[in-house]
Amino acid sequence: MEFVTFLIDFVLHVDKHLKTFVEHYGLWVYALLFVVIFVETGVVVMPFLPGDSLLFVVGAMCGLGLMSYPLSVGLLFAAAVLGNQSNYAIGRYIGPRVFQWEDSRFFNRKAFDSAHAFYEKYGGITIVVARFMPFLRTFAPFVAGVARMTRTRFTLYDISGGALWVGGIITIGYFFGNFPWVKANLDKIIWAMIFVPGLIILFGAWRARRKAAAALGS
Repeated sequence: MEFVTFLIDFVLHVDKHLKTFVEHYGLWVYALLFVVIFVETGVVVMPFLPGDSLLFVVGAMCGLGLMSYPLSVGLLFAAAVLGNQSNYAIGRYIGPRVFQWEDSRFFNRKAFDSAHAFYEKYGGITIVVARFMPFLRTFAPFVAGVARMTRTRFTLYDISGGALWVGGIITIGYFFGNFPWVKANLDKIIWAMIFVPGLIILFGAWRARRKAAAALGS
């Protein structure tokens, strides 16, 4: 329970925690940030770690001169790409072993082939867009691995999405993170970063279900 309380406090007040860490440990903050971004994107059971809000605050701290902008962007871009690669490799490795392919009653060859075809056709944009969706960005590379999306294609969109996500959000934080209004309402902005993408996902799923139900009824 104490860990959950600390985690919620860390997510909502990541600016204060990060500033304190920089003041006490200096350059070690880059190692901490690398680990957080790598784990958040690379370990499928860790989707609750802060991603968007952390990058935004890093940008704001770069804007204050407390951290290096090029080092932060380069290092966290590497963490995001390597995290996705790790998650993809885990999905690709354990998928066949979990389902045991044709020998398992849980494996549906037709469903697998459909998932593979979807990721080959639309998986690229899914990997890129998922970068900006909390929780979804943790699962998308794992599912791509399970669905056997080709590594070359996955890597292309992994790098593209990672550059847009890390570079874009840190840059926004760099230019806008220290505005008085933003600093005064940072907790609300962080909640919005968490819930707005989630609502978009739920709305999309609801529409897809409606279309599927309509197609079955016609």
